[in-house]
Amino acid sequence: MKMRAVLAASTAMLVCAAGLAACSNDDGGGGDEGEGVTLTFWHNASTGAGKQFWDDTVADFMAENPDVTVKVQSIQNEDLDGKLQTALNSGDAPDVFLQRGGGKMAAMVRAGQLLDLTDLVTDETKGLIPEGSFKANQIEGKTYAMPIAVLPGGIWYSKDLFAAAGITQTPATIEDLDAAVEALKSTGVAPIALGAKDAWPAAHWYYFFALRACSPDTLEATAESMTFDDPCWVEAAENLEALAATEPFNEGFLTTSAQQGAGSSAGLLANHQAAMELMGAWNPGVIGSLTPDEKPLPDLDWFAFPEVPGGEGEPGSILGGVDGYSCSAKAPKQECADFLNFIAKTDVQEAYYKAFNAPPVNTEAQAVITEPYLQSVLEAYNAAPYVSQWLDTVYGQNVGNALNVAVVDLLAGKSDAAGLVESVNAAAAKA
Repeated sequence: MKMRAVLAASTAMLVCAAGLAACSNDDGGGGDEGEGVTLTFWHNASTGAGKQFWDDTVADFMAENPDVTVKVQSIQNEDLDGKLQTALNSGDAPDVFLQRGGGKMAAMVRAGQLLDLTDLVTDETKGLIPEGSFKANQIEGKTYAMPIAVLPGGIWYSKDLFAAAGITQTPATIEDLDAAVEALKSTGVAPIALGAKDAWPAAHWYYFFALRACSPDTLEATAESMTFDDPCWVEAAENLEALAATEPFNEGFLTTSAQQGAGSSAGLLANHQAAMELMGAWNPGVIGSLTPDEKPLPDLDWFAFPEVPGGEGEPGSILGGVDGYSCSAKAPKQECADFLNFIAKTDVQEAYYKAFNAPPVNTEAQAVITEPYLQSVLEAYNAAPYVSQWLDTVYGQNVGNALNVAVVDLLAGKSDAAGLVESVNAAAAKA
């Protein structure tokens, strides 16, 4: 991949540097190993094919490892971070759990809550997963999560609704997007679906405007200083304000959820009530679960976030990185590592792709991808000159949550561009 940096990794290193002693984990975790070992496992696929994938994968792993029992708990995505943080802080964390990365992972490592997997990843696994994907889950060269999926963001859209509005080319610039919004309005559908009730989907728009307005150097410096004083942060908020002024979103977007039910933003796209949604590469699977026949949307396609003139970001830069799974510091070391190496296998990764309709990280499994939109996602990701993790992940839970809320306040008319940045700076000062 031609990228100058993966911001998730660099941010994590910077956050961790001040507490290096706490970041180490010499004993590799606690728990009894050997016969009769039990692992607890938390993931965020609470319904449909994704939940079934994990149930089947766990059953297959236990069949190959009869002395290991894996107890699975599926948790709604929006609830997972809070429950996980509570469990980690109480010393009762699950043995295996979804890892967001960035500043969130760095905080866990600094607190001594994660198992160092560096010497536990097998040579076979290393041969199947690109080094860059591991870097997104590393701090100072040590691996703290097993990569499982490549999930960059962009705009998902209905080809049929675009055609009905007379749109023949996907928007390449923000001016093109504005024109598409006006064309779609004339057909009676919502141009852009947005589930702002959950905050983070609304914030995705600000993240991408920041990626276009701010240089990579500025993004990295902000990750180190945690001060949002460069003018590009206000510029990004002003660009979001300008988009919002065109009224592109679905009616009631402030009270619309992102992924739960036919009335969610993903559901609006799934049922042709909205034409576009900005979301990560997990979205096809979510959309497919919400269509009337619960099958993939036949006219779904994808394009990269439009370029915004005047900014200092590198054209083609992309947000969203690599999802992974971590072991807690107290997990049974070898059994937990065996499970993570198991989910990286080619046949398991192929099953992951089929269940989630999302790009797996295993390069052999990527060869079976047939959907043009997923091929486009991988092409854009691999060609990107700069890749950043989602900004709320980069800046950690407290600052990230404040950022997401500030974006919703701006879209609700409760704040302005300067106020958004002031709110995030205030949260950073308390972190």
